[in-house]
Amino acid sequence: MAQTEKKGGLLRKSSASKKPLKEKVVLMYDEIFTTEDPSKCNPRFWEELFLMKVNLEYLEGKLEALDGEELMKIKDNINCLFQHCIQALGEEHPIRVVNALQTLCALIRGVHQKNKSTSGFDIINMLVGFDKAELCMKVRPWQLCARGNFNTCVCTQVTDNISQNTILEYVMINSIFEAILQILSSPLSRREHGYDAVVLLALLVNYRKYESVNPYIVKLSIVDDEATLNVIPFLTLKLHPYSFLFRQYKDKEEEHQSGFFSAITNMVGSMFIADADEKISVQTNEAILLALYEAVHLNRNFITVLAQSHPEMGLMTTPTSPIPTTPVTPLGTTPPSSDVISSAELPLDADVQTSNLLITFLKYSSIVMQDTKDEHRLHSGKLCLIILTCIAEDQYANAFLHDDNMNFRVNLHRMPMRHRKKAADKNLPCRPLVCAVLDLMVEFIVTHMMKEFPMDLYVRCIQIVHKLLCYQKKCRVRLHYTWRELWSALINLLKFLMSNETVLLAKHNIFTLALMVVNLFNMFITYGDTFLPTPSSYDELYYEIIRMHQNFDNLYSMVLRLSTNAGQWKEPASKVTHALVNIRAIINHFNPKIESYAAVNHISQLSEDQVLEVVRSNYDTLTLKLQDGLDQYERYSEQHKEAAFFKELVRSISINVRKNLAFNTLSQELLLKEFSTIS
Repeated sequence: MAQTEKKGGLLRKSSASKKPLKEKVVLMYDEIFTTEDPSKCNPRFWEELFLMKVNLEYLEGKLEALDGEELMKIKDNINCLFQHCIQALGEEHPIRVVNALQTLCALIRGVHQKNKSTSGFDIINMLVGFDKAELCMKVRPWQLCARGNFNTCVCTQVTDNISQNTILEYVMINSIFEAILQILSSPLSRREHGYDAVVLLALLVNYRKYESVNPYIVKLSIVDDEATLNVIPFLTLKLHPYSFLFRQYKDKEEEHQSGFFSAITNMVGSMFIADADEKISVQTNEAILLALYEAVHLNRNFITVLAQSHPEMGLMTTPTSPIPTTPVTPLGTTPPSSDVISSAELPLDADVQTSNLLITFLKYSSIVMQDTKDEHRLHSGKLCLIILTCIAEDQYANAFLHDDNMNFRVNLHRMPMRHRKKAADKNLPCRPLVCAVLDLMVEFIVTHMMKEFPMDLYVRCIQIVHKLLCYQKKCRVRLHYTWRELWSALINLLKFLMSNETVLLAKHNIFTLALMVVNLFNMFITYGDTFLPTPSSYDELYYEIIRMHQNFDNLYSMVLRLSTNAGQWKEPASKVTHALVNIRAIINHFNPKIESYAAVNHISQLSEDQVLEVVRSNYDTLTLKLQDGLDQYERYSEQHKEAAFFKELVRSISINVRKNLAFNTLSQELLLKEFSTIS
């Protein structure tokens, strides 16, 4: 009996000490993390590995537990794992592709963490082996980069700052630029993977771009192939399309304007100023805008594409069946939209085609720039304005923008404001595209005068207007535009700066902006006879200055006060004081004559026509000073002024892309769904 108990006790002891069985994939990982070749005992080892569900937690834990020396001892097996991951990416079996991709991302992250302080070639050697690097890193994965966004993983998985991703040093030497263009040149691969290829190109262009020669910058800047010139702007604006943004906007707008609560607020809306939180907000895509910016900034040939009809688009009627809007990539993009601009009327349906991509970009920008409080929307708004800055400096783009024979109706989206009604879409005039650019700048100016003042964006808006005026003056383009709207917006901006002097001066040098605004008026005063459409337009300019003279008088008083004090604003305020000389001369010359005319004719308040009559009859006795440099501007320079912005932007994009490509947090089922298009 005792023996039985003893035997029973031994049995119980044996049962208690038994270890839980490891799953097969874990046992296979253990074999990889030895110095022996795991395929010696099992020739089907690598084939079987990628048929089993990946245990990322265990694999990453094994890599984390090793130090650098221990990792070097198993380098041959790491090389084999990497190589077989690459081979699996090129296969047709979706489960093998997904498992290989997850394994590869974990391997790259783990090895990079162990080699942060070493050169890129050490990492390549650890992952691939120098003897296999050419085959694995250049031929297979890069030409199959559509498979599971492999390249985007390499760019973003290991670090937020892609310039610290030393594995990309090899990609700089062994360029994949041609492989990316190959994807973009094929309609099938472009539809399925074009978005990721464009984002990848934008990221690679930004790898250490200020520190060394980046081959992707060089190659992108000299592209002159017509097919490529057409496809990159088309993809940047169409593959993550305006229609997707448009639909979001319309949904938000309808939600904002419908329902019982909306009906009540509409009744009393005139009693309140709309709060910033009521602005319609939509998602933006910084990666797409960055890609468009790089194309336009580095290769001005792309600007010609923006101004032309895309061969896949053309003018057409509204399709009979709607375009599907199901996302086709892990980043939630949608198929190309269709926007139509006809000579008769601009349809508001997003499923219509546009005659050129610049119109799409302007409409996109009018939505993106509405809400700048969120950091991502602020970045997107700034990027839109930088792109427009590059366009406004380009001679060909200006020629197209100002071509009076190329007229379009552009339905920019306007922020709901209590003091204005929504314009009737059918009343949109047919005008040169530069009018839409100016409308966009005016819209931004009048809708962002708030406590969280976006000073930088205002400066860029004024710069864009100035550059367009410089072109008009130089080429004597007499644009038929409602200049009064611009003048009114600029004067109200000056009024806002003065009304909030104390608050704004605590954060910004508002005199820089004030000087730019004043000099825009000086441009009109000095050179307006060369580009204003009619003599009456010049008269209207003087009328607006005289009518709003109190604002200019108050501005002069403010800058005079600060320029006579020994404070930090003395010099910038003095510049504004000197710039106001001709505006003050106009006010001081015409106001007494208007008052005299009213007194002689016994009129208490003159009409606009009567004031204009006084103005026209007293030009001859007006004396103005010639001001130099009004038609000159400093050209846009990224490296010297925008480097910090783009470094932070690329970091933000990298984080966002990695979050959307977080394969370690997705189930195999979801990944297989994403990769269902692999064929």
